[in-house]
Amino acid sequence: MKVQCLNSSSIKTRNLIKKTFAELINEKKQLNKITVTELVKKAELTRSTFYTHYDNIYEVANDYQLQTIELLCSEDLKLYTKQDIKNYFKNIIQCLKENEETYKMLLSADESLLFLEQLKKIATKKIYEALKSNNSDKYLELSVTFLMDGILVEIIKYFRNESKYTLDELLENIEKWFEKMF
Repeated sequence: MKVQCLNSSSIKTRNLIKKTFAELINEKKQLNKITVTELVKKAELTRSTFYTHYDNIYEVANDYQLQTIELLCSEDLKLYTKQDIKNYFKNIIQCLKENEETYKMLLSADESLLFLEQLKKIATKKIYEALKSNNSDKYLELSVTFLMDGILVEIIKYFRNESKYTLDELLENIEKWFEKMF
C-alpha cells in the first residue's frame, strides 16, 4: 500500500479503483488480462492517481484479499466453544452477503482459487484449534478439513452462479453439518 495516510479522499479513490478492478475481473475472468491503462480509463482516473495508491493490478487484488483475511483472522475473534464456531460461520456468510456483488466478480476469476485456498487453511486451523481441546478423535483435523473443503466448494459454486442454494441456505446446512460432525 503506497498511500500512508488514508484520508476520506484517498479511501474514496481506493474504493473506486477496487470497484473498477472487480468489474474488469468480472469481464476478463483473468487477472493477467487487466491492465492499469484500461482500469484508469474505466474509472476515469489518471495513471498517476492509480500509482499513488497501488504499484500494479496485483496489489489491488491483494488489497481485497487482505481485507477478507483480516476479517477471518481477527485477533478479536477467538474461538473457544462450538457456539463461537457457529458464530464464526455466520460472520463469514454475513461478510459474503454484504459484499456479494464484489465477491461474485472476484471469484469468477481462476486466480481467486489460490486466495480461497489460503482462506480455507486459515479457517480450518482456527476451527481445529478451537475443537481439539475437547475432542480426542484422532481424525479431528481430517474432519475439519473435510467440512471446510465442502464449504469452500459450495461458496465457489454460489459465486459462479452454479449453485441452487442461497447463502442463507448454505449457512443453515453448514450449521447442520457441523452439529453432525462435532
